[in-house]
Amino acid sequence: MSELLVEATGLHTYYGSSHVLRGVDLRIGCGESIGLMGRNGMGKTTLLRTIIGLVRSREGRVRIRGRDATREAAHRIARMGVAYVPEGRGIFPNLSVHENLIMAARPGSEGRRDWTLERVLETFPRLAERMRHGGGQLSGGEQQMLTIGRALMTNPELLILDEATEGLAPKIAREIWTIVRKVRESGIATVIVDKNFAAVNSITDRNLILVKGEVVYEGPAAELRERPDVHQRYLGV
Repeated sequence: MSELLVEATGLHTYYGSSHVLRGVDLRIGCGESIGLMGRNGMGKTTLLRTIIGLVRSREGRVRIRGRDATREAAHRIARMGVAYVPEGRGIFPNLSVHENLIMAARPGSEGRRDWTLERVLETFPRLAERMRHGGGQLSGGEQQMLTIGRALMTNPELLILDEATEGLAPKIAREIWTIVRKVRESGIATVIVDKNFAAVNSITDRNLILVKGEVVYEGPAAELRERPDVHQRYLGV
């Protein structure tokens, strides 16, 4: 693996008395792309929210570039180079596309400004055509592009995508996957959650499968493609 960017070890996370994560480990190398897979309700979003500080684990540690971030506030973790594209998108509907983008703009670590407004609009030409539109006036696919673009404006080292193409028409979903590939090729590490396991597996370096809050499989994407038994056992419906 490349240099470690994020290292989560032994995470146990609860919602009230419900024990959701049960000793989960997750390591993300710089520039690495990881697919986080599993059926609904297996703990994928809880793992992501625990890593970024929106949910507190009762046990375990999260380190970002070696720094203990287990108890850091979410906004501080974001400042450490982690950008989150949540399920449901979370844009500001009353702000324009332009305002949604520039409000997030800031340099990354060591002052990097690889992702400028111009580069985001070049990557998302649909957004360039709708700069004066309110976020609430956009289609679902355009809102997802806006959310990803806003995340890139923070110049992150890690981009987390939760349900990257949820509810999108197939044509728009293909556009999103093309964009995710471009982001990955730019050197940003990615963690991707999506129900289209084949699409995720075609992009990622490595995949983890969660079942009831535990990692039951971890391996290279190429290996998972050759293991239909694993896919059927843990991901089939």
